[in-house]
Amino acid sequence: MSRTVMIVVSDNQETIESAKKYWETHDVTVQAYSSSQWREGLDNAFFRQQLTAGVPALMSGSSPINSETTGGNVIQFPSAPVSSANVQKMEELEAHAIENAIVQYKGNLTEAAKALGIGRATLYRKVKQYHIDPSAARKKKVAA
Repeated sequence: MSRTVMIVVSDNQETIESAKKYWETHDVTVQAYSSSQWREGLDNAFFRQQLTAGVPALMSGSSPINSETTGGNVIQFPSAPVSSANVQKMEELEAHAIENAIVQYKGNLTEAAKALGIGRATLYRKVKQYHIDPSAARKKKVAA
């Protein structure tokens, strides 16, 4: 019988320990990575191959999981019920992710595009679409 594995990517040690403690009681192995380890790993073909081997699906949310349709391979992560007032539009989430990547890479759009897994031209188009100013991230770099 195979053991279920949960992957946690977090720089917050409390989050990692909390996940390990919770899932330990459910016979689930927790693999924890820092955000930098995760990014470096995704650049490594062997890591990606090992990561995807035997991982048919990933899911989170508050909906019940039907093991007949998922083959029992998907585990529901406990989460607070989501109200429609707290739901963000996809455009808002995408714009936020783009802004975070640009800040993290100090305005370097090429590196931000790589981290986001999109082409540089796509990132430039979305920066324009969402009225994001990459120079603000570059200015923070100088001020710091």
